[in-house]
Amino acid sequence: MGEPQPMTEAMYYVLLALLEPGHGYATMQRVRDLSGGRLMMGPGTLYGILTRMKKEGLIALEAQEDRRKTYQITEEGRRALRQEYRRLRQMVRDGAALEEET
Repeated sequence: MGEPQPMTEAMYYVLLALLEPGHGYATMQRVRDLSGGRLMMGPGTLYGILTRMKKEGLIALEAQEDRRKTYQITEEGRRALRQEYRRLRQMVRDGAALEEET
């Protein structure tokens, strides 16, 4: 198995949002709140990401009531999120050279 691929911004925020289990609309709201309103996600984008992440084992279906599905992050998802967080922090540290430019 090769190196994990970097996450898209949307994937990262969905995993962050699912640190608290939630259904689709609640997840979209949490993504918006966590990103300070910078990332607004539509249902099509969200459900595509949820389907992919469920298939990859990053999230799991916690409950289903009628058509409302509640998802939660898995341990594998937490590991992937932490790894992506470390990668992003390293990128910011590497970018500190920009502040040293004259």
